[in-house]
Amino acid sequence: MIASRRNDPVVAIATAPGRGAVGIVRISGQNLLALSKALCGKTLKPRQASYGAFLNDDGSAIDRGLALFFPAPHSFTGEDVLELQAHGGPVVLQLLLARCLRAAQSCNDDGQAVLPGLRLAEPGEFSERAFLNDKIDLAQAEAIADLIDASTEAAARSASRSLSGALTRHVDALRDGLIHLRMLVEATLDFPEEDLDFLQAADARGQLQQLQARLKALLAQARQGALLRDGIRVVIAGQPNAGKSSLLNALAGAELAIVTPVPGTTRDRLQQTIQIEGVPVHVMDTAGLRDSGDEVEQIGVARAWEAISQADVVLFLHDLTRSSEESYVRGDAEISCSMSARLLAQTPVLDVWNKADLATGAPGALVLSAKTGEGLEALRQQLLRLAGWQSMPEGVFMARERHVQALSRLGAHLDLTGSHLMQRSPALDLVAEELRLGQNALNEITGQFGSDDLLGVIFSSFCIGK
Repeated sequence: MIASRRNDPVVAIATAPGRGAVGIVRISGQNLLALSKALCGKTLKPRQASYGAFLNDDGSAIDRGLALFFPAPHSFTGEDVLELQAHGGPVVLQLLLARCLRAAQSCNDDGQAVLPGLRLAEPGEFSERAFLNDKIDLAQAEAIADLIDASTEAAARSASRSLSGALTRHVDALRDGLIHLRMLVEATLDFPEEDLDFLQAADARGQLQQLQARLKALLAQARQGALLRDGIRVVIAGQPNAGKSSLLNALAGAELAIVTPVPGTTRDRLQQTIQIEGVPVHVMDTAGLRDSGDEVEQIGVARAWEAISQADVVLFLHDLTRSSEESYVRGDAEISCSMSARLLAQTPVLDVWNKADLATGAPGALVLSAKTGEGLEALRQQLLRLAGWQSMPEGVFMARERHVQALSRLGAHLDLTGSHLMQRSPALDLVAEELRLGQNALNEITGQFGSDDLLGVIFSSFCIGK
């Protein structure tokens, strides 16, 4: 949001598009009482729901509903906030929105505009104002969007914990320890003539080790929280008729993909999100990997390889009933070689043998039957293990990949700090710089810095009414 527009009053429909029992139009700004009187025909009492008509320009009723006025600073945004709760039809809400904009430009008894400058809110602007007015920090602002977008019950609960400040409290505790250590180093730098070894007396190395231990625990929790938010992308790959579509249907518990004995039935990617112990797993079925003269099938195979290259886990499905066929074994070997060339080294490939109801698998191999469900639970647990998921930690909070990256950068700076402190004559100016850079990385999580670019990226992903 452009700085010059931050003081403009804003209005938006705050409920999702479509029809519903209730729809909300929200206004935030300074001195909204005059506008509320123009819209409702009366002066609203703070934080009390008032039922009545929402008035058009000529005094007729657009609709009847509840109006709530929250005076600054005791509101979500920290500004005056007016919420009009009407019936949830899209036409009604658009009429009410247009009326708000017209009423703001109308003149009061003094000949002045009721609320000059009222404009439509930009995506995420209400939450951004709450952040800028110190009502929430950046991690809590992101938790609002994560709570709305949560695809599992566990993700929703974790986002709610982040919104209540769980992640912030951990970050603040880490920052306090970091600042104290910086203070000791700076004191030693500022008073070199004093025969006082502040660092040794205060056990600076011990404090650093405590910070590193605390960071390690927080980073582990953040990785779990990021996994809850983003889930994992699992791509099912293999030769035609290995049972890829049947496996997708079995994991999803629904007949999503067409299954026939005809090779090449699946021509395009088909994705379904399931949850395993609360973790979202985005499972994608792909076309069978083989050389084909069919132009449409060639496009499907190309898209399959594209999906494989972007996967978090590749599930390489083999057909037990063809495991002794020379041509089939050769085809699997070629696919495996191509995967090695296309995938990143850290992308795991899980070999799974299907059709256990028709043939016997090798001991120790992951064998299942997409038809009967045998072995599916073992597959689910293996996917969680490969994703790095542990059993649901108590009090896990939602996190984002940028939080994980920020904590990782802090860890790197603390490691360098430790290396400097281990020297016989530590270069304290380098120690101080590493600690400063580490704190900057930590501050990115809660937004204690001035990066307008990052704020714009984060809040632009919000819906309009937030």
